[in-house]
Amino acid sequence: MNINDKAPAIHTTDEDGKEVALTDYLGKTVVLYFYPKADTPGCTKEACEFRDTYSKIKKTGVVLLGISADTAASQKKFQNKFSLPFPLLADPDKKIAGQFGVVKEKNMYGRKVMGIARTTSVIGPDGKIKHIFNNVKPEGHAEEVLEYLKSA
Repeated sequence: MNINDKAPAIHTTDEDGKEVALTDYLGKTVVLYFYPKADTPGCTKEACEFRDTYSKIKKTGVVLLGISADTAASQKKFQNKFSLPFPLLADPDKKIAGQFGVVKEKNMYGRKVMGIARTTSVIGPDGKIKHIFNNVKPEGHAEEVLEYLKSA
């Protein structure tokens, strides 16, 4: 995906098993952040920082969505455990991650594996990609996104 590309028409379920489509949010700016796995150290840090800045992000009029290859049930446990106030989308077959081009080769303990690269896309009200944060570091990322939203 590149800036100004039309975001893929994704359809999946949230942590409650409710159907969600990106088209549900046409007319709004969406921050869609991909993370590798729920309830792991880096993903927890990132999610909790988004939780802690959520009220400020919401004030910008933006919809915040987290997404990983976890099941809806795993997402629900993660959301409850850390009181995450935003939807977490399930992508267990990594189809959506593939559409967004965030499935990449990673080095896990010396082995090469394919996994979700921590990436955040800002999708404009017109459904086009406005900004992409690649190679995201969990610490400080929520503030980085908030600063971008304030300046955009």
